[in-house]
Amino acid sequence: MKIKLSEIAYARSGDKGDGSNVGIAAYTDKGFALLKHELTTERVKKHFSHICFGDVERYEMPNIRALNFILHDSLGGGGSESLKTDAQGKTHGLGLLYMEVEVDSQDGFLR
Repeated sequence: MKIKLSEIAYARSGDKGDGSNVGIAAYTDKGFALLKHELTTERVKKHFSHICFGDVERYEMPNIRALNFILHDSLGGGGSESLKTDAQGKTHGLGLLYMEVEVDSQDGFLR
């Protein structure tokens, strides 16, 4: 079955110059294991291919069951330079939560 990441995690995002900073944290240890497996830099870049034109970096924070991604060249120059509606990347976390992943069942992923 497919589930949206919003069912097993929450996200926060913002800007780092011309890159957006997207953090996603799982509610459970099993959910974090799934995030680590499914959210590769390649998959996140593909998910944001319409806005991310640079590299994607991933950082793991297992103590809080979270991953942090930097999406380089995704803000059209940054807050004061860009003509984009969301030049600070505030909605990019929500965008990542819309990604769907395949799971056997929802058991163990939810709070």
